[in-house]
Amino acid sequence: MTDVVRIGSRASKLARTQVTEWLTPIAEQFPGVRFKREIILEGGDQDRVTPTLAGVAKTARGSAFSTNQEEALVTGRVDVIVHSLKDLPTTVHEGTTLLTTPGPREDVRDVLCGATLDDLPQGARVGTGAPRRVAQLLALRQDLEVVPIRGNVPGRLARTTKGPLDAVVLAAAGLNRLGLMPEVHQRLDPAVCPPSPGQGALGIQVRTGSLAARLLAGTGDPQVDACVRAERALLAELHGGCSVPVGAWGRIGPDGLLHLNAAVTSLDGATQVTAVGSGPVDDPEKLGCCVAADLLAQGAAGILAEIRKP
Repeated sequence: MTDVVRIGSRASKLARTQVTEWLTPIAEQFPGVRFKREIILEGGDQDRVTPTLAGVAKTARGSAFSTNQEEALVTGRVDVIVHSLKDLPTTVHEGTTLLTTPGPREDVRDVLCGATLDDLPQGARVGTGAPRRVAQLLALRQDLEVVPIRGNVPGRLARTTKGPLDAVVLAAAGLNRLGLMPEVHQRLDPAVCPPSPGQGALGIQVRTGSLAARLLAGTGDPQVDACVRAERALLAELHGGCSVPVGAWGRIGPDGLLHLNAAVTSLDGATQVTAVGSGPVDDPEKLGCCVAADLLAQGAAGILAEIRKP
């Protein structure tokens, strides 16, 4: 009898591409398993009107991009969820587990599409719906007018040629996976503009103790996993999510240590605190908590409290 593993993901072309990226080597590793795909719509997919992700999350009963998928996993509708890890809250649903993060990780950087920072005119209009990107852009260029936009990658990218925007900011990972990197662009330095924790990585979520959990237990890349665990530990320590401007960038250096850069930025870009740290690869959570403590000592809590005011 053939084992069947049902894989859930969002409906976008990027989400489906991510499933293919993860599943291709997995299917070769387990030729006796039949993998079936299932599409699950999230609040962020169904609500195309609310301008901000924070607003969508309120009506989605949790995360704009993971709540319905986690519910499908818990209820047994699917056995595996393939997430963009940056969209997944740091606390996963009870009874579920994140597997070791698969590798290789895509480019973690943000990309300014349609222009470079130096070429943008005074008062240029730049599109992004992510609070972190808004804050980091304004920290670099106070004169910019940041316009909230949402939607899939092709739709947002088209706003630079078919709309009144001078540029948009998107993740390099999505652009690379879809083959849509525009001719005119600038990859932003992750040491200056740390990305969302988990950006560029996939999150593979299963029911704890399930067939899929046992089958896939040995998959994943421990080094990629260490990097994203440090980033997510930092975010958890700051009680953050996708609606707060927290950036974190973990990577393993030539010295064999795990290095972590992080920043918390006010939404107007006027105030920013940054921290860096390094530690052993086998204790990423400790590094994330230490760097978070450094940020808090510099006033990050006040910045985040101001943002969370109703």
